[in-house]
Amino acid sequence: MQRDAIAARNAGCSNGSAFPPPSFYSAAAGIYSSVHPPVVLPSDPSLSLVPYLFARLPLADPTAPSLVDATTAVSVSRADLRRLIPSLAAGLRRRHGVRKGSVVLLLLPNSVVFPVSFLAVLAAGAVATTMNPSSSPTEIAAQARATGASLVLASRDGAGKLPPLAAPVVFVPEILDLSATAADDDDKRVFAAFRALLDDGETAKTLAPAAVGQEDAAAILYSSGTTGRSKGVVLTHRNLIAMVELFVRFEASQYARGARENVYLAALPMSHVYGLSLFAVGLLSLGATVVVMRRFDAGDAIRAIGRYKVTHLPLVPPIMAALVRAAAAGGVPPSEVASLVQVSSGAAPTRATLIHEFLQAFPHVDFIQGYGMTESTAIGTRGFNTSKHKKYISVGLLAPNMHAKIVHLESGSCLPPGSPGELWLHGPGIMKGYLNDDDDVCTRKDGWLRTGDIAYFDSDGYLYIVGRLKDTIKYKGFQIAPGDLEEVLIHHPEIVDVAVTSDEDEGAGEIPVAFVVRKSGSTLSCVQVMEYVAKQVAPYKRVRKVIFVEAIPKSAAGKVLRRLLKNMLDDASSTSSCSVSSKL
Repeated sequence: MQRDAIAARNAGCSNGSAFPPPSFYSAAAGIYSSVHPPVVLPSDPSLSLVPYLFARLPLADPTAPSLVDATTAVSVSRADLRRLIPSLAAGLRRRHGVRKGSVVLLLLPNSVVFPVSFLAVLAAGAVATTMNPSSSPTEIAAQARATGASLVLASRDGAGKLPPLAAPVVFVPEILDLSATAADDDDKRVFAAFRALLDDGETAKTLAPAAVGQEDAAAILYSSGTTGRSKGVVLTHRNLIAMVELFVRFEASQYARGARENVYLAALPMSHVYGLSLFAVGLLSLGATVVVMRRFDAGDAIRAIGRYKVTHLPLVPPIMAALVRAAAAGGVPPSEVASLVQVSSGAAPTRATLIHEFLQAFPHVDFIQGYGMTESTAIGTRGFNTSKHKKYISVGLLAPNMHAKIVHLESGSCLPPGSPGELWLHGPGIMKGYLNDDDDVCTRKDGWLRTGDIAYFDSDGYLYIVGRLKDTIKYKGFQIAPGDLEEVLIHHPEIVDVAVTSDEDEGAGEIPVAFVVRKSGSTLSCVQVMEYVAKQVAPYKRVRKVIFVEAIPKSAAGKVLRRLLKNMLDDASSTSSCSVSSKL
């Protein structure tokens, strides 16, 4: 904490260098501080994530389930975690030579085995790099090569996608039920190989602990790559410990219900930082129960909520929209979701209309949003509703120990509440750096992370995300946030989905282009779309080109893949589109 304060003090904006007082904004320094009291983080430099988690994991009720498979109800208890993780770590070290600095690629779907595998890799002293199992063979080969993976843990279902790899592959079962009998010969081979890795426990007792500490690399996660090429983000044990304390455990402490009584539904992919931070790491330290869905389906999720009395559902906008559609179709019996206390959304912007529809469909649920990045180990802000403040559109208040700046896009000066600019973050969750110093332009040597997001704080310290810096459209010197135009367009009764990006223009520099998905049977024209926007925005913000498409390209988290929109612009001549002159 002291080191963070010194770095922040030395990194003041051009309008001052003094570190801020306890109030959430210092005009002299231009720095925002968390309104929450600071959290004391572990100071022992030799501490690594797994021993820290085991120290936090409740000793009481060792048979209580930590992880439950939503389909089969097969569970992993607190005692199982304490036994299986060291045993698998010992097996990795003894049978595959995994050691400090080794990189193990996890190509696994959501399962109760994922957290055990991830934490065992770290307990062995190695670095885990995760991938969505739906990745293409080319993507798998590229990540294995870039990270120097010496071992791959993969599911049998993904075997057909595996390209030729230099590293050996171990297939991991989705169900960790060691008493079960495998259904066929292939299953038997998978279980036998994995059981061989699950050391008998004696080796785990005799092996010396891996000599890794807080500053050592623990994981290489890849950024979303929504506007450009995805990059490897190197996170340390210190980053992950901070994430557990400042994101997961802190958020759980804000609610009166006992954290150990909470039941979370894991519908998010654990291969990405949002799902990983919650379901594979942070929640295990609380003794909470995590019910794991192998893949999301709205009907299955609703049934799981009812069956397991789920209290908390972290999600992304596409899952939120699916639940709203299910409710509208009458597929959500109130009794099935009565246990649900809180729904939290993150990873991608959530439109105000979707939030309104969700609150109408699930009026008994507390809804919050949060903000974090892979580069900040998911630490940033979390929503917090009180009787005074119910700011559903905001992504919440800064997490403890975090500081922020809102930086003017041109002058570089720091901006006060109410003024949008680029969001910079500082705190113990900020990444060690990009893999191989890959395009490390969004970090500074003084420890501040330039997020690339345009945002502002309000007078109560709540943060609002306006858009992406790289997405900003510069029309004749004016700056236009695509999100502003998208929010206008989505309210059109004949528009199902929309995304706005820019196209080059000789006269204006850049012009706004709207990619529009019409309702089935709609005859909405390009001109009608442009006229609809023109009535509601300043003249310089008008949409100058409209392209009708069947679907908007998005990531699994619901982020619009604007780099693909740019590619689609080249094919616009073969689609239904029209434009107006930038001189108008």
